[in-house]
Amino acid sequence: MTDNATRTDLFTPINLGAMKLANRILMAPVTRSRYAEDGIPNELHAEYYAQRATAGLIVAEATNISAQGRGYAATPGIWSEEQVAGWKKVTDAVHAAGGKIVSQLWHVGRFSSVELQPDGAAPVAPSAIKAEGDTYTTNGFVPVSMPRALETDEIPGIIEQYKRAAENAKRAGFDGVEVHSANSYLLDQFLRDSTNHRTDQYGGSIENRARLTLEVTEAIVKIWGNDRVGIRLSPVTPDAGNTRPDSNVMAMYGYLIQQLNAFDLAYLHFVEGATATSREVPEGVDMDALSAQFNGPFIGNNNYDLDMAIERRAQGKIDAVAFGRLFISNPDLVERLRRGAELTIAPRESYYGGGAKGYTDWPVGNY
Repeated sequence: MTDNATRTDLFTPINLGAMKLANRILMAPVTRSRYAEDGIPNELHAEYYAQRATAGLIVAEATNISAQGRGYAATPGIWSEEQVAGWKKVTDAVHAAGGKIVSQLWHVGRFSSVELQPDGAAPVAPSAIKAEGDTYTTNGFVPVSMPRALETDEIPGIIEQYKRAAENAKRAGFDGVEVHSANSYLLDQFLRDSTNHRTDQYGGSIENRARLTLEVTEAIVKIWGNDRVGIRLSPVTPDAGNTRPDSNVMAMYGYLIQQLNAFDLAYLHFVEGATATSREVPEGVDMDALSAQFNGPFIGNNNYDLDMAIERRAQGKIDAVAFGRLFISNPDLVERLRRGAELTIAPRESYYGGGAKGYTDWPVGNY
């Protein structure tokens, strides 16, 4: 059997801020849609995450910071006491198995339906620009709804939602939090001029469009400390909502990353290309040039295999790598990669919904 640990340092410990990880192979946030409408984690979710605790760090699936922030049925929340208690079961199980886990704080912004919003309200967004596509509700897939633009005086309330979620994540026993400023959800919608047509201090210039992500990050750092806060960015992915990238990706995200350096965050986590589909980027965009501007640890993500991760680590382009889909059907992925063991590929129908089948019933490898 191969020992890939002789080829790379990806299997050796790394510190991401105050988080001491056993290896540099992380579990990316993977939505699995196995929650009731109350968004409360239970023993099934605790078992699922504990099975994957040999990842250097688990970034738990995107978690709604508020009822308003929800854009899909069957996703977890972290705004209620019951949700906090549910997540405590998860973090306790992961810690008992020797793992580390952070919460990814999520507000979908415009990518929602009135069927999912409190009192049937319109989803909120930087501007009243409708996303493309359908979202999942208890009645099946429905087109996303026309959003309304947030009033300037509502922005502090959005920041409060993030703060409450960050405080709840702390009480739930997470090791840290990840600011979800990616994948064309609320914070990313403020960043991109394709979705942000505001004329107040949160729109227009690059500095204004970056303001909300920076204010949210600052508020969370005050709660957690800089060394337990990471951030996820996805400069070019069109999903969710088939959202156009910013008209000047390099300037927008270059500015943002340079401003984020002032916080001395635990890590930067990038979706390199289009989420779960392609590593291709538009002409004139250089992902490595962007990530190189970040002063702290950098986590690469999107369609990696081990050889690519080893190569990019050897080139100094990543400090760690996050795998998503491979962790679905390989709970012991780190050991399988280290030994060069065969990987199980999950069928797409097992990704979302259902119960234990296709979720916690994947065996560990034969090695």
